[in-house]
Amino acid sequence: MATDIKAPQFPESVADGTVATWHKQEGEAVKRDELLVDIETDKVVLEVVAPADGVISKIMAAEGETVESQQVLGTFDEGGSGNAGKSDDEPAEENSEEASADKEETSADKKGDAKEEKVEAKPEPADDDNSASDQAGPAARKLMSEHGIAADHVKGTGRGGRITKEDVEKVIADKSEKRAGQPAPQQPATLDVPGAPGEREERRVPMTRLRKRIAERLVSAQQNSAMLTTFNEVNMKPIMDMRKHYQPEFEKAHNVRLGFMGFFTRACVEALKRFPAVNASIDGEDVVYHGYYDVGVAVSTERGLVVPVMRDADQKGLAEVESQIIEYGQKAQKGKLSIEEMTGGTFTISNGGVFGSLISTPILNPPQTAILGMHKIQERPMAVDGKVEILPMMYLALSYDHRLIDGKEAVQFLVAVKNFIEDPARLLLDI
Repeated sequence: MATDIKAPQFPESVADGTVATWHKQEGEAVKRDELLVDIETDKVVLEVVAPADGVISKIMAAEGETVESQQVLGTFDEGGSGNAGKSDDEPAEENSEEASADKEETSADKKGDAKEEKVEAKPEPADDDNSASDQAGPAARKLMSEHGIAADHVKGTGRGGRITKEDVEKVIADKSEKRAGQPAPQQPATLDVPGAPGEREERRVPMTRLRKRIAERLVSAQQNSAMLTTFNEVNMKPIMDMRKHYQPEFEKAHNVRLGFMGFFTRACVEALKRFPAVNASIDGEDVVYHGYYDVGVAVSTERGLVVPVMRDADQKGLAEVESQIIEYGQKAQKGKLSIEEMTGGTFTISNGGVFGSLISTPILNPPQTAILGMHKIQERPMAVDGKVEILPMMYLALSYDHRLIDGKEAVQFLVAVKNFIEDPARLLLDI
């Protein structure tokens, strides 16, 4: 029975998607719930799986093609038998006794032909790299181009030696592991085919849908808001001492490490309760004040920056916050975040300090009206009670929409966050 393979039902915020990778080819047998194709949208990568055991009879939407919600991508024959389980040169199954008898009877006759068959079966060497790159799909070729990987450096595991996106990602991951485990002296990046001395190489790579969407939103945020940034600095020593003292017990009790994001999330939620405008959003000519606290956490991935949302952050303890942040980070790196997990949010926290940023001005995440930027912890000489002490300090930046939030509110909000971090007992005492 033939069944249509359709693109997923996209949410209202997603107009269309791009066929990123076909994991199965025409005539290939698949199992129920086995991954067939990835659809890349401007937010997430959606997966289409097999509805039952069967065979892909026809692919209608090629890799790189733009598709709409519920568009037919191909056809699927339920219960059919394919040729995916055997390679082209694999002999059919036969009875062991009959096979051995046949071999004895025909071995003498075939000795003379064996060499000729082997010569005919031997593939001719490729004239150039084009034959290898032709075996890669559009998504795999794009990834190889972005990372400067030659096709002959990738072992194809697809049908007929076809190079899949997963094969290229494996090569990239292997290279990353080697660099991490065996640091090499810094050298300028080189192309697979070295150019002449003084040659100025260029590569033109199309933007991914996610990168284009990020670019649109960032430009829109700057053009459609009166964005301003205020700064402060916070002494991280109290939090660092607390982590050092309670880390073993906390990790044993909750099976998660105690990080800084849990403290900052709790501090921001308490500050948002005191300054509701920072937790609000602008909708046309209306101001929407939210009676809940959905905090977005910016996560950097190879595909771009994504902001999964932590729902009802005011109802979560430190352990829950830390666990969810780790879960979101792992999902983001694998491209497994759902659209629901990245939709909404009333306030955002971005931690550029993990990359070494000392100070920056984060850009708003519309329609939110504020975003907190955390930065690198840097030891600096500070005046304490008339004496100079070396303290671990962090710059905090709050970017806000001046159309709704006045400078006074923004500064007071940031000071409240600073006080909660420098004196964590305030979080327990609600002062």
